[in-house]
Amino acid sequence: MIQKLLIANRGEIACRIIKTARKLGIKTVAIYADADREALHVQMADEAVHIGPSPAAQSYLQIEKIIAACQETGADAVHPGYGFLSENSKFAEALAAANITFVGPPVKAIEAMGDKITSKKLAAEAGVSTVPGHMGLIDDADAAVRIASEIGYPVMIKASAGGGGKGMRVAYNDEEAREGFARSKSEAASSFGDDRIFIEKFVTEPRHIEIQVIGDTHGNIIYLGERECSIQRRNQKVIEEAPSPFLDARTRRAMGEQAVALCKAVGYFSAGTVEFIVDAKANFYFLEMNTRLQVEHPVTEPDHRS
Repeated sequence: MIQKLLIANRGEIACRIIKTARKLGIKTVAIYADADREALHVQMADEAVHIGPSPAAQSYLQIEKIIAACQETGADAVHPGYGFLSENSKFAEALAAANITFVGPPVKAIEAMGDKITSKKLAAEAGVSTVPGHMGLIDDADAAVRIASEIGYPVMIKASAGGGGKGMRVAYNDEEAREGFARSKSEAASSFGDDRIFIEKFVTEPRHIEIQVIGDTHGNIIYLGERECSIQRRNQKVIEEAPSPFLDARTRRAMGEQAVALCKAVGYFSAGTVEFIVDAKANFYFLEMNTRLQVEHPVTEPDHRS
């Protein structure tokens, strides 16, 4: 049982974690940068440790400082919240080496699902529906054009390490495929330090629906419900609702079961989200998995406070 929990985050999510820990009788430790000295999560926690200047790169993203804060306060576990180091496998490994519990999924699951090429291959092996495409690495623009032609236009050119719409281009012909490959590769390198690119069929008039999952360390995993997040701007979600007004019971169950199958294939535990693209005929395809608590998790886990 966790005795003292350090929250490696700030703001709203840190406050939510502190409230839950308090209900469970777990002591909490907040960390804060200069700008957050008077923040609410600092005031709410049982203890607080200053970890550096305001820029996150010099404070909240400093693994060594967070581990030092755990050792200073005697915290035996860390909850990463979302963002920052929540999907950083090196952080999870460093905590394990220091004999500190990481409140999140296993390192191998973080690594496998954090790479879009690897995750799609694992999904296909687990019997999860995937978008038709080329999951191997693409070396140059000529290969991109050839592969796109074989898949059939339109196609989506994507960065393997991408997220938030970065490193993504839609191509409707050879010229756009050539240009899109070059731009996606360049943007992926500058944004993620990883310029690997893959190509898959572009689903027209898609819906973006994600399944919330949660599992324990004994092999039990369930899906909790779905979030409809099709209203987006520049590939960023604007509005989400649950349940999805588009899904029928049969499709909802099939998506949930496939999400669970994927989690079991990678030995997943903790909270997570499996995202799908759904076409107008309710055919659904695995998109990616977020190996952390999702920012919008309260949409499917409503807070019933009065």
